[in-house]
Amino acid sequence: MLRHRYLTPRLHVAAPLIPGASLELPEDAARHAVQVLRLRLGEALVLFNGQGGEFAGRIASITKKSVTVAVGAFAAAEREPPIELRLVQGLSSGERMDLTVQKSVELGVHSIQPVEAEKSVVRLSGERAESRRSHWQRVAIAACEQCGRNRIPEILPILPLARYVAPVEGVKLVLAPDAKDRLARALGGRPTSIVIAVGPESGFSEAEERSLVAGGFRPVTLGPRILRTESAAPAALAVINALAGDF
Repeated sequence: MLRHRYLTPRLHVAAPLIPGASLELPEDAARHAVQVLRLRLGEALVLFNGQGGEFAGRIASITKKSVTVAVGAFAAAEREPPIELRLVQGLSSGERMDLTVQKSVELGVHSIQPVEAEKSVVRLSGERAESRRSHWQRVAIAACEQCGRNRIPEILPILPLARYVAPVEGVKLVLAPDAKDRLARALGGRPTSIVIAVGPESGFSEAEERSLVAGGFRPVTLGPRILRTESAAPAALAVINALAGDF
């Protein structure tokens, strides 16, 4: 019986992929293939490098020090949403930020801009900030491996919200529990690009909301229930995907 596509293990490899070539996996990828995916000699997998499309693969050899994959045919498969989705996310604590990144990537976000807000509990700078950004980028890659995306969303360096500059194009929305407009009503038409700003655990301050509005953001609500910060962005992205016909 043929294995369904969605059951075939997927592996991101940050290297050129050439059909017919033999590829020795980088150390981290080799460990993931054997210890996490439990792949064995001769088993099939899907390879992608984040530049679009994916490649068939098969485990050609496994030793104590290396794993080699026979790279197969290229498939120009893309599973991106019809709208370019950008998330501006207030820093949250613990595993909340990891969950936001993971679920937002699964729901098709194009990029994530972490911002330090006035009410952010987490404060990161220097090497710690870069270390966390790198960690979130790995979370994003793992989410792409799981959900089937072949393009890796970029996790941008952390910025204070005051230094964030919104793109000129696209619809810009900020989630605010007391906003008068519902998200679905605010979208209108068929935008090709949407930026969503979500505050940390205690939300953006009034001054920050005014600053975002001055920068072109429109306050919207997801309804009568106040969602946690790790739930808000995925919920908003799911609504947009549904309205865009991606679900």
